[in-house]
Amino acid sequence: MTAKRPASRTLGDLLDDTILPVASTGRSPVVLQVLPSLVSGGAERGTVELAGALVDAGWTSYVASAGGALESEIARAGATHLTLPLASKNPLVMQRNAAKLARLIRQLDVDIVHARSRAPAWSACAAARATGRRFVTTFHNAYGAGTALKRRYNSVMARGERVIAISDFVANHAASVYGVGRDRLRTIPRGVDLEVFDPNRVGAQRIINLAHQWRLPDGMPVVMLPGRLTRWKGGLDFVAAVAKLGRRDICCVLAGSEQRRGFRRELEAAICENSLAGIFRIVEDCRDMPAAYMLADVVVSASRDPEGFGRVIVEAQAMGRPVIATNHGGARETIVPEVTGWLVPPRDPAALTTAINEVLSLGADEREQLGGRARAHIATNFTREAMCARTIEVYEELLARDRHEISRLVVAGASPTA
Repeated sequence: MTAKRPASRTLGDLLDDTILPVASTGRSPVVLQVLPSLVSGGAERGTVELAGALVDAGWTSYVASAGGALESEIARAGATHLTLPLASKNPLVMQRNAAKLARLIRQLDVDIVHARSRAPAWSACAAARATGRRFVTTFHNAYGAGTALKRRYNSVMARGERVIAISDFVANHAASVYGVGRDRLRTIPRGVDLEVFDPNRVGAQRIINLAHQWRLPDGMPVVMLPGRLTRWKGGLDFVAAVAKLGRRDICCVLAGSEQRRGFRRELEAAICENSLAGIFRIVEDCRDMPAAYMLADVVVSASRDPEGFGRVIVEAQAMGRPVIATNHGGARETIVPEVTGWLVPPRDPAALTTAINEVLSLGADEREQLGGRARAHIATNFTREAMCARTIEVYEELLARDRHEISRLVVAGASPTA
């Protein structure tokens, strides 16, 4: 019996191997997902979930990135992480990454290379072409293309043999701006893990612990805006909306890490200028989002520009919480207005104030009914299982084409490897 290889391996570990996997008829397919790093985020979380689903389906699953907090979850899922400097946008590093990926693809007998971000996609695209392997990309947002250079940089995401979009909004962008034909384009919404985001599985002690950690006062309604502390997430609009609300019997939470230095100070200044210091909390590290949602009486997504999907809105609905989101991008596809949540115009604090006030005015029965509708909506349309199954179907579609081509060549008397 051979010893099990470690789940997280450096490039040197692999290049030093003397025994390499050998492709054989009937072997399990091999998928390599490529992304910059494994910090928290929707693309990263989806990568981890798909890595596990592939293993559960009997496939061989690799993830290449610069590593991060979620790297251990790749190992727990039974997949293997390969450490490469894929977060770099330096052209020379990207070129070296392409050569390293090509060698890995051959050694690991990878069938499908799936790129989930632009910088590593350039390396992955070159490696897939050099090795003749199938190349898949995922558009995670409607990337800005203000200049010809930026549009060129983004265009690699349109070069997949199959291009996955995480919402109809993103799919329309990929088709209209980058010319991705409907024959290659597949819309697969992100999914939420309903075993993790289940209000019945969050014990009271978890909620109490988090409330104590965040210094939340007892008995006050909590209005929460989860998301990175960046201007486009609408934190300043949120502060302005709460100021217009004129209430001091609530607690407001901004939950997310600071992406650009200085913006937290700007938020804190706006809070102080509006005399709201006593009711606002800014927390930068939440490791228990299901419990955080359970603390919230209202969950807000105030993004100033369209989000490709909006993971927070789906997670909050799965937890049965009332949600308010700005009326653009993926939110239009995940919220049923006035049924599972509210949509308000972007960059409009007054409209956000009105919606927050309406949610806080709901009675207990109305909140319970809304929560039941919201969770049922997510369970029907946005599950992790559906997202992973549909992605594997895309892979199988490409592999079926390979099998068909090999059969055609055999029938014609040619060698499939010629």
